Amino acid sequence: MFEKLLAALQAAPWAQAVSESTWLFPTIETLHVLALTLVVGSIMVVDLRLLNLASRNRSVRELTSEMLPWTWVAFVCAVITGGTLFSSAATRYWGIVPFRAKMVMLMLAGLNMAVFHLGAYRGVAAWDRAPAVPPPAAKLAGGLSLLIWVSVVMLGRWIGFS
Repeated sequence: MFEKLLAALQAAPWAQAVSESTWLFPTIETLHVLALTLVVGSIMVVDLRLLNLASRNRSVRELTSEMLPWTWVAFVCAVITGGTLFSSAATRYWGIVPFRAKMVMLMLAGLNMAVFHLGAYRGVAAWDRAPAVPPPAAKLAGGLSLLIWVSVVMLGRWIGFS
């Protein structure tokens, strides 16, 4: 049944247009990479602050309120472009291990973010003042986030060679 859903997605007019065009796939892929760069870059700014390695003169709340809107806009663009690329060869991509691993890492990134925002970040008012050193739970979330997003990028590149 799942294979039929993938085949139907791949047969959609937009998916066919992307797979048959000589310029659509690389154009959409470029937009996907640009969006993902903004996602990862904006997240890394916050993660490095949580690890107390950068932007120590700024509060975590200030940094997240500035970065998260950019992150979300770029993430939506990355999902749209990535979904369009996936639809052009859905059955093939689903069979590639790095693609599945990338999807798992994206889910882990979401879980890590949810745990951080429902946990350590709830007490940010108490630990975001001078000397502004985040607690171990926030540092762990930042470190895990960095590892996860680097993995997402590496797996994305691996997909291109699979």
